[in-house]
Amino acid sequence: MSSFFGFNVAVKGLYTAQRNMDIINHNINNINTPGYSRQVAIQAASNPISLLNGTGMLGTGSEVLAIERIRDEYLDYKYWSENISYGEWNAKRALLADMEVTFNEPSDSGFNAVINGFYNSLHELAKDPNNDAIRALVKEQGVTFARYFNNIASHFEELQFDINNQVKTIVAEINSLGAQIAQLNKQIYSAELDGNTANDLRDQRTVLIDELSQLVNIDVNEVVVGKLPNGKDDKRMVITISGKAFVDSFDVNNLAIKQRADKLNENEDIPNLYEVLWEDGNSLNVRGGELKGLLDVRDGNDGENGSPRYKGIPYYIRKLNEFVRTFAMAFNEGIVGSENVAGHVDGYGTNGNTGIRFFTMLGTENKPVSSADFMALGDIDACYAQITAKNFTVSSDILDNPRNIATSGTNGEVGNIENINSILAMRNNVHMFREGAPEDFMKSIMTTLAIDSQQTIRLSSIHENMIKQVENQRLSESGVSLDEEVSNLVKHHQAYAAAAQMINTMAEVYDILINRVGL
Repeated sequence: MSSFFGFNVAVKGLYTAQRNMDIINHNINNINTPGYSRQVAIQAASNPISLLNGTGMLGTGSEVLAIERIRDEYLDYKYWSENISYGEWNAKRALLADMEVTFNEPSDSGFNAVINGFYNSLHELAKDPNNDAIRALVKEQGVTFARYFNNIASHFEELQFDINNQVKTIVAEINSLGAQIAQLNKQIYSAELDGNTANDLRDQRTVLIDELSQLVNIDVNEVVVGKLPNGKDDKRMVITISGKAFVDSFDVNNLAIKQRADKLNENEDIPNLYEVLWEDGNSLNVRGGELKGLLDVRDGNDGENGSPRYKGIPYYIRKLNEFVRTFAMAFNEGIVGSENVAGHVDGYGTNGNTGIRFFTMLGTENKPVSSADFMALGDIDACYAQITAKNFTVSSDILDNPRNIATSGTNGEVGNIENINSILAMRNNVHMFREGAPEDFMKSIMTTLAIDSQQTIRLSSIHENMIKQVENQRLSESGVSLDEEVSNLVKHHQAYAAAAQMINTMAEVYDILINRVGL
């Protein structure tokens, strides 16, 4: 046994206390670092030595075996799972709120105000059918009525365009996060070859996975592929999206976007929307995350034409198109469900003209087409099938000459208001739509949107609260407590001082032994 055995034991204690204080210092400095996990030293007694006389084994002091990262992997997986759902419903919540505002109900410029203004002007015209000023008012109210739908359709198209760009941005962000995670995987693997644990690098990787989980549905696993030279498991991280590897240890299979060759929803989609797929060309079924929320709202047509079974922008545009086509056909032709009544085409204006449609569509150069040009497009069903909420308008015949507004049921009888009374009665005809009268149809659309919007608010709030709960659990497990660290600092500082005192004591012993004995 070395004469300086006791001195060496004291030095080990000094180093052990110093290492613990270094770790505490690191924890305190990273108390506000996002995703940082508290680190602790794994301290143990160093290997003892056997005494020659067989009286036992003598301790050799202490040592730090490892620096451990305090982390509960279960809480991480739970956080990622909830974050996927939160990302989806939070994206839907924001988009549906924007769609709700577009309908502008209740307000002085919403649907109820617009349709009331239009029919009130028709009532005034029925009182005085020969009044040119009232006829001009009916024309303007008709234009206002049509523009209400034009504006909604245009806003929905702009929103769909914006969402499409967001899809492109998120795909790029997902790929960027994947590349960063793969790079960290390389650094972690290199750092851990000697048996150590790359705590700070693992924290950085966890933060990136937190971000990724909000964007797209992922599954995260560390797969054992063999043994390291030190005998520990050789683990490789694999992140999958819908069952296919996105990050496979050091490699990344990127996502890609591709413009659709054809429209998914022929009359409800803007052109050149992006499809999300794998870079190798294979299809990708996005099942969660913000990307899923964006795609559902952008493409959702309640299952029509292979679209998602979600009521997104195409669904509401389809319903608006259905309204303007059905309303225009009823107003113009008098076709109300299975009934046939006198429509605008059956009446006469004060100039004797008849057979004129009040509502048509915008043609070339966005100019309203005439009644004759409109009917030249094909049979009656084909003509009205070409009307959409975006191109719905008052015919050029009415715009150019309000005297073409049909009020009379008989030519030359200005005071005869049979035709306009028939048109006015359509407003309350519950057979015009399956949902009932025109107001009933629009109420059903707005109610559906309101219910869906409330659902997104409720679900995003639920998942947000669950995320906060898991995050609080993670912080209680892995977060740095300043009080706890200061308490530990005092404890290890005292151990350091004691070890230093032991060194001083051993120095005095050796001084007496070497310099004073025998003098």
